[in-house]
Amino acid sequence: MWGGIECTVNRVENTYFDQIERSGHSHRPTDLDLFAGLGITAIRYPILWERTAPGDLDRADWSWADSRLTRLRELGIKPIVGLLHHGSGPRHTSLIDPDFPEKLAAYAGAVARRYPWVESYTPVNEPLTTARFSCLYGHWYPHRSDDHSFARAMLNQVKGTALAMRAIREVNPHAQLVQTEDLGKVYSTSRLAYQADFENERRWLTFDLLRGRVVPGHQMWDYLLYARIHPEELEWFAQNPCPPDIMGVNYYLTSERFLDHRLENYPPHMHGGNGRDEYVDVEAVRVLPGGIEGAGTLLREAWERNGLPIAITEVHNGCTREQQLLWLVEVWNAATSLKREGVDIRAVTPWALLGTYDWHTLVTRNEGVYEPGVYDVRGDQPRPTALAQLVRELAQRGEPSHPALHSESWWHHPSRLSYEAQPMKWESIRASRKSRSKGGINMESRPILITGAAGTLGTAFARICEHRGLSHFSMKRNDLDIANSSQVVEILDKLKPWAVVNAAGYVRVDDAECDIERCYRENTHGPATLAEACASRDVKLLTFSSDLVFDGSKGAPYVESDPTCPLNIYGHSKAEAEKLVLAAHPHALVVRTSAFFGPWDAYNFITLALQALAENRPVITTEGEIVSPTYVPDLVNACLDLLIDSEKGLWHLANQGALSWAGLARLAADMAGLNADGVECETIQFAGRAKRPTFSALTSERGILLPTLENALSRYLRECAVPWRKPISAQAKEELEMAAS
Repeated sequence: MWGGIECTVNRVENTYFDQIERSGHSHRPTDLDLFAGLGITAIRYPILWERTAPGDLDRADWSWADSRLTRLRELGIKPIVGLLHHGSGPRHTSLIDPDFPEKLAAYAGAVARRYPWVESYTPVNEPLTTARFSCLYGHWYPHRSDDHSFARAMLNQVKGTALAMRAIREVNPHAQLVQTEDLGKVYSTSRLAYQADFENERRWLTFDLLRGRVVPGHQMWDYLLYARIHPEELEWFAQNPCPPDIMGVNYYLTSERFLDHRLENYPPHMHGGNGRDEYVDVEAVRVLPGGIEGAGTLLREAWERNGLPIAITEVHNGCTREQQLLWLVEVWNAATSLKREGVDIRAVTPWALLGTYDWHTLVTRNEGVYEPGVYDVRGDQPRPTALAQLVRELAQRGEPSHPALHSESWWHHPSRLSYEAQPMKWESIRASRKSRSKGGINMESRPILITGAAGTLGTAFARICEHRGLSHFSMKRNDLDIANSSQVVEILDKLKPWAVVNAAGYVRVDDAECDIERCYRENTHGPATLAEACASRDVKLLTFSSDLVFDGSKGAPYVESDPTCPLNIYGHSKAEAEKLVLAAHPHALVVRTSAFFGPWDAYNFITLALQALAENRPVITTEGEIVSPTYVPDLVNACLDLLIDSEKGLWHLANQGALSWAGLARLAADMAGLNADGVECETIQFAGRAKRPTFSALTSERGILLPTLENALSRYLRECAVPWRKPISAQAKEELEMAAS
């Protein structure tokens, strides 16, 4: 088991995007000790040219590299040193600079002289991918879009790799080249078979150049001549071969592509072509009814064609937590199966130990969209996710244990087919899923038990578990009284869930002032009863609290460690429940949240407010209470991830933003294209109304997991098919489709 951190330092026009800075790894040397605890034996580690020597090599700053490589050596983790990772070098060069190879080699020699004990190098990560994105598609610097620039960037990087290894081996003759490239494959309609054949040959170009195989008769020879590369340049590679010691393949769910000339099946922003035919280049997993070939088949192809030792050098899936687990296990199983058959597989590498930023835009914009990896860095310190446990288990004994691994992989399910001419309907997807279970329970796995199934939160959990392929069983109040100990014990022993999500409870804040006994029974005694039963059976528990456990006197957003001081009965019942639950079940997860709104609940504040404004009715609300509105799908998905991660204790989950109920109504109205003048503010306290804090906004000291309120509202408005939805321009629609894809 190897490891790797997403370390891209790419240039877009005059801006550098540095993943090492964004993840915080640049200033957190203790990360290396965390990595050692995973049981990895080697790590792909960045000593990048742009960061170490952005100017003259004579003025290079080695301090960061000195401390990090020294610590790795102390920990017994072998570094596989990377010099360029989707980069184009410092500002004084570029991928199409004629002197690029020699400049890179000079830097590589300096690295080797400073660290003569380093044994493995990846001078350039994914030369082919970088050349495509920079000089064929124009996404990254130097932003070219022609065959000659692509070919020049490709040859410069591969020649730079060969010269870099020559310089390194002058210092350490035994240094190994671990050459990485995306393990892609292209499929197509019959009309575009010629283009698919070309790209399937091109995918091996990095390795063929390094091995001196690109000679007359090679399928890429004529193309490179067409791209105005002189034959003597190609002959140099044949005369100076630098075969990789290990072939590093990076494999993602998006690596396999499909070329389709049927443009009418796809939105306009996806249309492209090669000058001969117009077509769409789409993820194969989204269109092929039989699914993609998968890691096993592609690894076998790489072995049979090249005969080189193979390491899977990047495995990552930017998705929900159980899908991340499933993807790593699937690739691990494929690798170990091939190894048993005699294929020389050296390692599997969970790539994004610290997650990734903005790869949904191919790192062309700074939008702050983060995908967690083995650790989640959205708190003060990296927080281990369920992937950390999985990596340790695979490294130590090769067998995973997490119950969420009984979930369905989305890439094997019909719902993945996004661009069919006649896409499957949600009802048929539900039917196909339920046909594989009995009584709503997947008999091959332990379910998640959801209480309070009829409520807003319980319904949302069931819906999202269904969507995520998580086995679950929902129970309404009439089916399970969570305050009845004997009922709770009976149900837990019968269903044997691995986790319980308690979405039941008393929710009428004002009525609680006169209905104290029932409020405490449902909000306090019920969760405490669940906690005791779950703790004795080693069952995970998620239950919910509220922002109303605070009195508002802080005047700033509350964090988890702030003392509680509720103003009303409802708040008291929740505060007491927190204490009892965590006392009975210290590993329980208690989530405080606030002010729900969502696309599936017709009675939440925002939906009702927008409906009233659309009908020219006033919205009577208040300016005197500052809250943190929470989008239910975001809340539920984050809670499920935390539950799978075995998180415990108090967490605050709310969308980023703090405003009054009146401010929320105005913001929603503005985003929906409605007149907000109908929002009116009450100025008196209604009789019988429970006292509420004037400021109960939430934030977190453990990690900000939910996006901004504006982001959530925009998705809410897209989800709601209602008459007040704001008309959208063709350009805006295309932008939304691009973001969604």
